[in-house]
Amino acid sequence: QLRPVEFGGGLVQPGGSLRLSCAASGFILNYDAIGWFRQVPGKERKGVSCVSSSTGFTDYADSVKGRFIISTDNAKNTVYLQMNSLKPEDTGVYYCAPCLQILRIPPPDFSAWGQGTSVTVSS
Repeated sequence: QLRPVEFGGGLVQPGGSLRLSCAASGFILNYDAIGWFRQVPGKERKGVSCVSSSTGFTDYADSVKGRFIISTDNAKNTVYLQMNSLKPEDTGVYYCAPCLQILRIPPPDFSAWGQGTSVTVSS
């Protein structure tokens, strides 16, 4: 089963920036929207942002509005998350997956999570 491949995470100081990428070949073809989810130890994954590949409509969690930008390159089946003005509370493992917009949750039939990419915001 094809799984997304996330990369671009790392250690960054507060106020810094990172750009995450997700190679989503295969599974993305079955879904209109794709998004980024964040998980911290002991807590469930939460939706950060979603984008529709057909309309370009985007939505964001309140905590990242104005700081993060989600985008896609449909020709490359790749989705990006530009993370600016990073805060310690942005720390976590970031995953990309299909997304039900507004709710920012994965479809109930999706289970092929990738390995994620770890982001640590710390001085």
